[in-house]
Amino acid sequence: MIDLDRVIRSAVRSRKIYLGSKRTLDAARSGKAAVIITSSNCPDRLRRVIEYHTSLSGTPIWTYRGPSLELGEACEKNFPVSALAVREITEPELLRMVKEQGSEAD
Repeated sequence: MIDLDRVIRSAVRSRKIYLGSKRTLDAARSGKAAVIITSSNCPDRLRRVIEYHTSLSGTPIWTYRGPSLELGEACEKNFPVSALAVREITEPELLRMVKEQGSEAD
């Protein structure tokens, strides 16, 4: 199984993410995200809007197992993060998971 915390930290260090709900929503709308990750306590309204736009663009969306404070810690930030968008997938494990999820949808 993939270590999502490690993948998130790697994406943050390589600056290949959009942090925060507004930037994540913009990435979902424009299709600029390779994958979107939301915290387990992401506000329902925000989650529904993100899910709607990701369904239109075909972008995978995953729910992080912890609340926004833990997702913020995984991003090496000292504040809560409800949602983030990974712009580019560089981790081979994450790329494999995205491809597998895409083939299940077909």
